[in-house]
Amino acid sequence: MGSPEDEEGRWDGERQHEVRISQGYWMKKHEVTQGEWEAVMGANPSRFAICGPPCPVEQVSWDDTQEFIRRLNSRESGSGYAYRLPTEAEWEYGARAGTTGARYGELDAIAWHQGNSGYRTHPVGQKRANAWALYDMLGNVSEWTGDWYGEYPAGPVTDPEGPESSPSHRADRRFRVIRGNDWLDSPLLRANRTWHYFRSALRRGAAPALRGSRVGFRLVRIE
Repeated sequence: MGSPEDEEGRWDGERQHEVRISQGYWMKKHEVTQGEWEAVMGANPSRFAICGPPCPVEQVSWDDTQEFIRRLNSRESGSGYAYRLPTEAEWEYGARAGTTGARYGELDAIAWHQGNSGYRTHPVGQKRANAWALYDMLGNVSEWTGDWYGEYPAGPVTDPEGPESSPSHRADRRFRVIRGNDWLDSPLLRANRTWHYFRSALRRGAAPALRGSRVGFRLVRIE
């Protein structure tokens, strides 16, 4: 997990370290769509609602996702399964799908970004999936994870879930981890023309109450 020090476009905070995931999980093959959100929540908050039910839901905060998950789990009670956001480690494991490079394929083939999106979201699953049949892990909308943002550990860990809270003592600086990229992210770092954003190791943080047209989520399912 993380990136090697010589990876082009590498950011601070991506310390490479060994992670063991000991529990099996299913990851949703694409981001939660507007149609799926509306079926559970009864309304569609998305800026790009005109894109329709097959497009990823956005303008949902981390707190909103928790209410969606609560209602979904209530509806699915008795199925033997439960849904939640992926941990940051689960997300990166799924995104990489066994790869070790900066990204799992050629960028235009796998991701909607500023250079090809037309400045909007697109229906999920139109770009090429990774080796584990997961779509839009990079591009379309960025995705909430379950973890608070904090420093990576220095050594090997098993089933990490991030720090118990965001390290900042200020409420307005307490961030949840966002992974992936979105329709407005530029693939280039203009100073040296390297692939800057669209990397499996890239991690960012945002306040849990943030709602924006660039952020959505996907689910994992556990027994």
